[in-house]
Amino acid sequence: MVGTRYEFTAELWRWQARTAAWVFLALPQDVSDEIAELPLPPAGFGSVKVEVTLGSSRWTTSVFPDAGRKTYVLPVKASVRRTEGVEVGDVVRVGVETIG
Repeated sequence: MVGTRYEFTAELWRWQARTAAWVFLALPQDVSDEIAELPLPPAGFGSVKVEVTLGSSRWTTSVFPDAGRKTYVLPVKASVRRTEGVEVGDVVRVGVETIG
């Protein structure tokens, strides 16, 4: 079941984890605050399941709380970045729908 939908722009950034490089974008603070208040089923690491739209790409993943940024962050997989022709540092328009 798809829940609340949010649309916003955000910059892609790289996070180094061990030997892997992951690319994320941070959700705006107001969107993160609203998601944190939604009555959604609990998930691991405080994550929230979402369906994401970026350009013509659509996929299901989770957003994760980032204590340093005090917001949720969204991983953007390499195949989506290649398909959409975006890379770290680009500002992209994203649609995020909560699943609950």
